[in-house]
Amino acid sequence: MKLPSLLLGCVLLCAGFAQAAEKPLIRIGARVFTEQTLLAEITAQYLRAKGYNAQVTGGLGSNLARSAQETGQLDMVWEYTGVSLVSYNHVTEKLDSQQSLARVTELDAKKGLTWLSPSKFSNTYALALPEKIAEQFPEVNSISELNTVLRNEAEDNPLVALDTEFANRSDGLAGMVERYDMDLTRRNIRQMDAGLVYTALRNGQVFAGLVYTTDGRLSAFKLKLLKDDKHYFPDYTAAPVVRQVYLDAHPQLAGQLKPLADLFDDETMRQLNARVDVNHESPSAVAADFLRQHPQLSNN
Repeated sequence: MKLPSLLLGCVLLCAGFAQAAEKPLIRIGARVFTEQTLLAEITAQYLRAKGYNAQVTGGLGSNLARSAQETGQLDMVWEYTGVSLVSYNHVTEKLDSQQSLARVTELDAKKGLTWLSPSKFSNTYALALPEKIAEQFPEVNSISELNTVLRNEAEDNPLVALDTEFANRSDGLAGMVERYDMDLTRRNIRQMDAGLVYTALRNGQVFAGLVYTTDGRLSAFKLKLLKDDKHYFPDYTAAPVVRQVYLDAHPQLAGQLKPLADLFDDETMRQLNARVDVNHESPSAVAADFLRQHPQLSNN
C-alpha cells in the first residue's frame, strides 16, 4: 500500500521540478549602494510574482556590472544615463535628460544592451545646505547664489564638504569651479567619505556639502537642495537595461517592467532609501512592503 503513495510523491516532486524549470531565469545585477540594492530586490520580487526565476547578484562595482552584462553573465541592471554616457561611452559633452537617454540608447545598442522605459528619477549630484544655514540664508536657492554668499563670507572661511572621488575628478570639483567661477580652494574644502558629508551637514560642521538627489538622508537630516542653475551636473535618470538577446527570448519583459519603472520618482526613492539607511530596515522587507502598497502591479 505504501508503493502507490511513494510513486505519487515522486510524480508530484518531478512535476514541481518541471514547473520550476519552466520559469525563465533572469539574472539581475546591483551595484554596491542602497538604491541599487533596493531596485534590484523590488524588481526581483516583482518578476518572481510574474513567473520568473529572478536571481540577484549584488555588491558589484560599476565596471564589473557592465562587463558582466556585456559578456552575458547578467541579464539586467538598473543603470543611470550619466554613468553609461561618461564612464562606459566616454561622452564628455553636456546633454539634457532626453538627449542623454537617446545617446546611451544608441551607443549601448551596439553592445547588445537595450534601455527600457526609464523611471521618473535622476540620482545626480547636488550641493545642499544644513537646516540652520538654510534658515540663516533663505535667499540661497541655487549654486550661483551660494557662490555669492561664499565670497561675501570669505573671512569666516565657510567650509564645503565633498566626497574624495568628486573632489579629485576633472569632471567633478574642477569642472564645477570653472562653470560657476567658484572660489573654492584647499582652504575651505573638506574632502571625506561620501557618508561623512551627510554627517558633517547634519551636525552643522560645514556650510554646504555635495549630496545625491535621491539619498534618504536629505529629508531625514532636513537638508536643502540647491538648484544647479548652470546645468553642470549630468543627468542620471535610472532605467532597466536588458541584454537584447534576453529581450528577444522574452519580449514581454519590456511591458512588464514599464509600470514598475513609472512608480519611481525622486521623492519615492528618497523615502525607500531612508527606510534602509536611516531606519535600518532590510532591503527585502522594504521591497515587499513597496509591492504590497501597489497591488495594481499584479494586473500588468
